[in-house]
Amino acid sequence: MSFILHPIDTVDTISPADFKKNYLDARRPLVIKGLTNNWPAREKWTPEYLKQVVGKKVVPLYDNAKADPAKPINSAAAEMPFDDYMDLIMSQPTELRIFFFNIFKQAPQLLNDIVLPKDLMGGFLESMPAMFFGGSNSVTFLHYDIDLPHIFHTHFGGRKHIILFENKWKERLYCLPNATYALEDYDVANPDIKKFPALNGIEGTEVFLEHGDTLFMPTGYWHWMKYLEGGYSLSLRAWDASPARKAASLYNLAVKGGLDSMLKMAFKGDYARYREKLAVKRANKALAKGQPR
Repeated sequence: MSFILHPIDTVDTISPADFKKNYLDARRPLVIKGLTNNWPAREKWTPEYLKQVVGKKVVPLYDNAKADPAKPINSAAAEMPFDDYMDLIMSQPTELRIFFFNIFKQAPQLLNDIVLPKDLMGGFLESMPAMFFGGSNSVTFLHYDIDLPHIFHTHFGGRKHIILFENKWKERLYCLPNATYALEDYDVANPDIKKFPALNGIEGTEVFLEHGDTLFMPTGYWHWMKYLEGGYSLSLRAWDASPARKAASLYNLAVKGGLDSMLKMAFKGDYARYREKLAVKRANKALAKGQPR
């Protein structure tokens, strides 16, 4: 036994009432295959077109290596002109990916090619659409977003493999203290249950996105992503309506984000080893107690 992964609910279209009742309020993930049918981006955003509008803007790149304990989270491994990077990911396997790129600052006309799904929910952070790019073999480590938004994640290009977990499993996922990400020593796609027994029996959702598909990820969901082919995705973020959730978001940003980076810079490897041991201890304790119930 390992993870227990369930297929995700998938629809072509959905009514606002159905979405609110069964997915938004229930905090259940969903794939909407036809959400982008009226987006010019669905056909327009080819690799050649994006190369044309962004050009040789130098972008930071990230790889699959375990985070350096002496650096803040999301430190870049390399950099490259955007057009050269696009040629790379569309022509050969690579671990290199672009993380949280506000492409619209470079090419604001791209905003005309998307439609915020305001008929389904409100609260969209219109100043924060972001794109993610990767070649086949590039992986986004297991984490949940620190600001706790709802996310509409639309994919373009080749297929993308995603595994999701509810936040209630965070201790058994070996969540690192003061952080919103997991111990990076296990392979989410093929975990070593003997070495990490707390992972055994955790329930999650498995997703395979194709061109034009949109994944709704509710607030607080853990996600791991792997590009099976070169491609890119757009994330639209929206606040949860709950005041408590907004307060939790601000707390995470102020305390977890800032504190984690500060401690990593101050104590480097010692801090990394301490929190990894604590993550293992907490995971084993949660497993022994049968959490979550």
